[in-house]
Amino acid sequence: MNDRSFLDWPFFETRHRELSAALEEWAAGHLPVDHSDVDAACKGLVRDLGAAGFLRHSGADAGETLDVRSLCLIRETLSRHDALADFAFAMQGLGMGAVSLFGTPEQRLWLKKTREGRAISAFALTEPGSGSDVANSTTMAEKVGGGWRLSGEKTYISNGGIADLYVIFARSGEAPGARGLSAFLMPADVAGLEIAERITVMAPHPLARLKLDQVFLPDSALIGTAGTGFKLAMSVLDVFRSTVGAAALGMARRALDEALSRTQSRRIQGEPLSSLQLVQGHLADMALKIDAAALLVYRAAWTKDQGAARVSREAAMAKLYATEAAQEVIDAALQLHGGDGVRSGMKVEELYRDIRALRIYEGASDVQRVVIARSLL
Repeated sequence: MNDRSFLDWPFFETRHRELSAALEEWAAGHLPVDHSDVDAACKGLVRDLGAAGFLRHSGADAGETLDVRSLCLIRETLSRHDALADFAFAMQGLGMGAVSLFGTPEQRLWLKKTREGRAISAFALTEPGSGSDVANSTTMAEKVGGGWRLSGEKTYISNGGIADLYVIFARSGEAPGARGLSAFLMPADVAGLEIAERITVMAPHPLARLKLDQVFLPDSALIGTAGTGFKLAMSVLDVFRSTVGAAALGMARRALDEALSRTQSRRIQGEPLSSLQLVQGHLADMALKIDAAALLVYRAAWTKDQGAARVSREAAMAKLYATEAAQEVIDAALQLHGGDGVRSGMKVEELYRDIRALRIYEGASDVQRVVIARSLL
């Protein structure tokens, strides 16, 4: 059913509508992919998205800025067709976000590869003892002659085990807490890096726990300047956090489409299920939450694209509301499917598993509430 009327909203320009139409056509012919081998599927998706030209939107040329509305439209469209395709695209952007925003010409050679689908990137921030509390990161970066030696552990790293390079954050010690972190570009084949564990979660994603044992990185691997890693990480999240809301939005739209199809084809006492006013009420609530989420997501994206230095509050609102609302929409769609809703292989069952992680990664929902409250106080 695919309601595309939101593209007429004043947030968008002609180029956005053209991008959305081109991606919709591509996705209809290429998605979903086979998820039986997640690593192979992700590698294939990165290759194909790069060949089709869509990954060029995951980064920006030197001196230019990322178009957040394009990022959101791509993530919304891909997630409506296949959540793994959205994951593959998003990680090319998030993984190289620091390089896109702050990278040197040498580091940007890697960005060229990731934008063409010739290399897979990863964003290595989370640790076993510090998820949302980034300031308590314990991975250490010691300054040595000609470079840095890194030791520590990262976990729940998306693309861990299949990435060609990682942007990794470590404590370089310029100051306590958040002011003593630095960001580094680390190739996957560097000596001392171990994929300690592959992590299996409820929806298929390549995830891993990494161990770093005296990993040497040259000075040229430092992104930005020493001690600015936290600022870099927050700048990247400021761009990509609203895109998580867009991915949730795409899943919610698909859930509503599935619910509409189900309730109009399923009959009860000789009438379509959709003829019941209680069912209509659920459908109305789902549509309301979707439009409210879309307005918040594209307000945040538009505001950033207009040149706002920071959109922490707007992005936090977008991610918080869109992910929580999508969970509710998908749950309602599953309920309207009755017993078939929990049957393995049904789209709503797949969406039910896909949506849950979005309320956690890139800042859990309660963290977004803290960000919003602090902006008010």
